[in-house]
Amino acid sequence: MSEKKKHKVYFEPVDIEIEAGEDETVLDAAFRQGVMLMHGCKEGQCAACKAVLLDGDMDMDPFSTFALNEFEEGEGYVLLCRAHAYSDLEVELIGYHEDMLQTGIPLQRINTEVEEIEDLTHDMKRLVLNLVDPPEMQFIPGQYAELYIPGTQEHRAYSMANTPATDKRAEFIIRVYPDGRFSSDLLDNELKVGDSLTMQVPYGVFTLREKSEGDIIFIGGGSGMAPILSILKHMAENGIERNATYYYGARTRKDLFYLDEIQELGEQMPGEFRFVPALSEPEDDDDWDGETGLITDVIERLEDDLSEMEAYLAGPPPMIDAAMPVLKSMGVGEDHIYYDKFTQTSHTPEGEEQGEEGEGQGVESGPEFPGKA
Repeated sequence: MSEKKKHKVYFEPVDIEIEAGEDETVLDAAFRQGVMLMHGCKEGQCAACKAVLLDGDMDMDPFSTFALNEFEEGEGYVLLCRAHAYSDLEVELIGYHEDMLQTGIPLQRINTEVEEIEDLTHDMKRLVLNLVDPPEMQFIPGQYAELYIPGTQEHRAYSMANTPATDKRAEFIIRVYPDGRFSSDLLDNELKVGDSLTMQVPYGVFTLREKSEGDIIFIGGGSGMAPILSILKHMAENGIERNATYYYGARTRKDLFYLDEIQELGEQMPGEFRFVPALSEPEDDDDWDGETGLITDVIERLEDDLSEMEAYLAGPPPMIDAAMPVLKSMGVGEDHIYYDKFTQTSHTPEGEEQGEEGEGQGVESGPEFPGKA
């Protein structure tokens, strides 16, 4: 079989050039060469990687018209996660974070061994993988990995909760979804200590903007704890003197975890740190004297002017969708809001699996990832 041709892809207006083979998408080619373009589901569903083809010949794999409609396609818009280069290309990026583009790390495929599986709540588990081959990895706190279901090319995306200081292992916080192929079938029922798993890292741009010195507001829910925890640990380990407040929303007391660990972590941070867990549906026997209500309502009660702050959000889409207008109304600049939407893997009407972990990546945000179920 003849080797597929490779072509040059030049990105405007950032003056970056990569090489892309005809058998890989332009987005995958960028990842392979350590260029971290804006992206989301990587399945042609979310439009996060939308760009404009200025010159050249490309073809696209099937995609959703919700991500790219017929009019946009006629105007030259493309989805880089679906695009294959068949000549040299010139592409104009629509959404990008200039300070993140060149911080990308070339992808690594790593064979791992399960070191620990721990119940955190009734529907949340901690998974720790020991890196075997290669025995270490590079990533930026807040990024995610794709974990492969053994014997298949099917994978799910999960954010890492550890930092590069523990680069010989990977730690994840995973919500167990009923009937989830990975979280329920594999993690909750089949996987055991010593089993092998393959993963690919790193993906995502939900990472701390370290050139900034502004105070930070973190907002999390569910397994959105993982990337925020990674960033907080990184700040403590590296003496990053930025004040931070972490709002974490849960339904009931049984849905909360790591309360003591986060308080201890806050004591290690050089800047001021405040942790505010809140329950939206506290039960009579919860014995809870903390904040109650939707996390957005709690923020509106406790905060005033947020105009000098950056916001990092990770968790379920309804929480993030509700928080965005609240943050903007309280003064957070649209270009200072970064988010990571965690959604359950679903199936499209056409029967194609749609990855939906999400770093809900719009122009304003962080990345949107494929499926966590």
